[in-house]
Parts: sequence; structure tokens; C-alpha cells
Amino acid sequence: MTTWGDHAILWQVYPLGFTGAERTALPDGEPARHRLGQLERWLDYAVELGCNGLLLGPIFASESHGYDTTDHFRIDARLGDENDFDALVAAADQRGLRLILDGVFNHVGRRFPPFQAALHGGPASPAARWFKHSANGDYAVFEGHDQLVELDHDEPAVLGYVIEVMSHWLGRGAGGWRLDAAYAVPPAFWAKTIPAVRESFPDAWFLGEMIHGDYAAYANEAGLDSITQYEVWKAIWSALNDRNLFELDHALGRHNSFLDGELAQTFVGNHDVTRLATQLTDDRHFGHALAVLMCIGGVPSVYYGDEQGFRGLKEHRAGGDDEIRPAFPASAAELAPDGWRYYRLHQRLIGFRRRHPWLVRARTAAEHLTDSAMALRVSGAEPGQSALLLLNVGDDPVQFAVDTTGLTVAEIPDPGAIPADPRTVAPHSWTILA
Repeated sequence: MTTWGDHAILWQVYPLGFTGAERTALPDGEPARHRLGQLERWLDYAVELGCNGLLLGPIFASESHGYDTTDHFRIDARLGDENDFDALVAAADQRGLRLILDGVFNHVGRRFPPFQAALHGGPASPAARWFKHSANGDYAVFEGHDQLVELDHDEPAVLGYVIEVMSHWLGRGAGGWRLDAAYAVPPAFWAKTIPAVRESFPDAWFLGEMIHGDYAAYANEAGLDSITQYEVWKAIWSALNDRNLFELDHALGRHNSFLDGELAQTFVGNHDVTRLATQLTDDRHFGHALAVLMCIGGVPSVYYGDEQGFRGLKEHRAGGDDEIRPAFPASAAELAPDGWRYYRLHQRLIGFRRRHPWLVRARTAAEHLTDSAMALRVSGAEPGQSALLLLNVGDDPVQFAVDTTGLTVAEIPDPGAIPADPRTVAPHSWTILA
């Protein structure tokens, strides 16, 4: 049985960066800055790109970057208020875009009211039971970040709180949740949370952030619809940079097994990693990365700005995310002219994906493989559901000895230059046959 996720292509946006919001929370009493409206003006752009889902970064009240939440029931004043959220939902609904919210439920900011109550009430207070404690008796923090206090997911009050938050915003029109740092939360917690929420919102979609661990087993135990596929993300750019397509083949073999259960959420860029155009050492391979993304199984997402070839380096320091979370201009007319070639490439490859919706659950197998050349057979569950992705990252043309019966050229870098022999791929080029 298909679900919304089977047809989802997401445009991921980090709202605090996208709108040019202040780096830290507004002082108490300051009027809200109604910036969510800026995002409304880009919804048509997302639809024209080919997306039907808007995957938002944090929008709730926080101390700084959004992942240090202080109030899950209030829109961050740097972005606006609940009326702005309602207007964004209405505008998205008109365009067939589903909003997926970023739920930071593993940890909270130090100004989170229950944590303040725990500090004032002491370790024996009811509020103190909301939070984990470290071996030395202090409150535990997430991955060494002192401002991120970890919730105790064995505490019934925390379970009730998360169910209430999720239900509140789904009731206001959200379509699902991305669960930040899901890998740090016991899967049994989500296994209790998600069914309780689905009693009222059966169509809600849940994506868990997984960076390490057994993706498929975790997603199955937690009851998630999807999990982030960091293995494939890394293999795509690394294999292209090193001209080692065996690495990509290995990752895609593991990816096939993940697709036996929940749908993986696939990407070549997001709010936490160096941008693809910066990560790649050869810009000629940008299209290769995107072609892989749009040909393999899973729920693909495009990180805002990647569709314009934005550059940005992730650095592990204070402010190290700034380059990868920039402000967008007021309108598309203000984007750099050179970026539109990346946008048009995204449109074409997303269009190919739309014309072959079976790709969401497709499996792949390499039929020709060297360090710098790969013929990837992509197969669906039904007869006739077949495609070939031919990748060449070498300096010489490659003629692939593969069966192309019933297949024709579907996409190439230059749609005006279809080769006489579709099995021959020029240096640093690619071809999709379907």
C-alpha cells in the first residue's frame, strides 16, 4: 500500500537562516518579526522545482540556532507568531505542499521552563525527573554541548509532553515530523509516541534522523516511516571525488536492504553538512550526484540553495554552520544568473523521478563497474519497471556492454546532444536510460 512518502520529494529549508533572522532570541517584550511570510513567497519556486513537501528546520522558540528549544508550543519570535504559521500552512496547502516540522525532542535549551523549575526545585523535584543525569550527578548534555540538556525518555511526563506537542501542530495543519537526533533516543520511546499521535492523525509522516547505528532495525522498532540515509550521502560525493565507484556500489548494496522496510530519506545536502558544490572536487560531477539521488530508492530531498549551486563549508566551530545556512534574497530575480543551470538540471531530474514513481522502492545492481565507470541497473517490483544509470567520471569515453532493450535516453547533461549510441558516455558525463 502506497503512502504520501511514496510520492514525496522534499525541499528542505532552515528558516532562521533562510530569512536572515537574528542569531539569538529576541529580548523579552520585543515584538515578533514576521519573517515566515518570506518563505511563503518561495513556495511557487519549490513547486516549480518539482517538490511536494517542505521540510522545515526549527521554527519554535529557542535560545539561538533552533535546536536549543525553550517552548515547543510557540513560534520563535524571530520568525513570527502562530498566525504566520497558519498563513504558511494555508499557502502550502493551496499548492499541494505538505509541511514537515523539525521536532527537537532529545534535548532542550537551558531556558526551557521545566529545566528552570528543576534548577530551582532541586534534584528531588518532579521537574528534575524530566532530565537525564550524568555519572557525576550533573544534568546530562547532548554530545558535549552544555546548552543542550538531555530529556529523560523513561519519564512519563516527557512522553506526554511530546505527544501533546506533536498533536498540537498537526492539528494546526502540519503533515508530519522530522525527529532530530532520533538515534540518541531509545526507539521504544517513539514506539509509544507515534501510535498515540496517529490515533488522531493517522496520515502523519515521521522521519528519524539517523547518523550512525543500525538504520533499518532502529526504524522498525521505533515505528518510523523513514530514516536519513547518511551512508549513501557520504558514498556519493566520496566515490565521485576519489574516482572509486566501488564505494558507491557497496553503499547502494546496503541501501537495497534498508528498502525492505521503511523508506530511507536520501539527500546530497542538508543543514548539517558541507554543500555539494563545495564538497565535490570537480564541478563536472555535480550532475552525477544528482542523477544518483533521483534514480535510487528512497524519499529524496533538496536542500535550499543546492538547486542554485550554492557553495558553503561546514566548520566545527562556533558559527561554523553559517555558510551552509544562508539567507535567501527577497525574490528569485535576485539569485545569481549562473545558478539557474543547476535549477534547470534539478527540474529535469526531478521530472524524470515524477514520471517513474516506482523508483521510490527500486533496487539497484551494478552491471558494469570500474573505479571510474558504473552501469547501474534500477529495477522496480513490476515487469517493465527498469532504468539504467550510466556514470563516467574518467577522462576517456566509455562504451558500456549492457542490455538496453526497450530503453531509450531519458536524461543527459545536455538534452540537445543525444548520442548516436546511448551506451557510449563521454568523459565526466552520465546518461539515464528508461
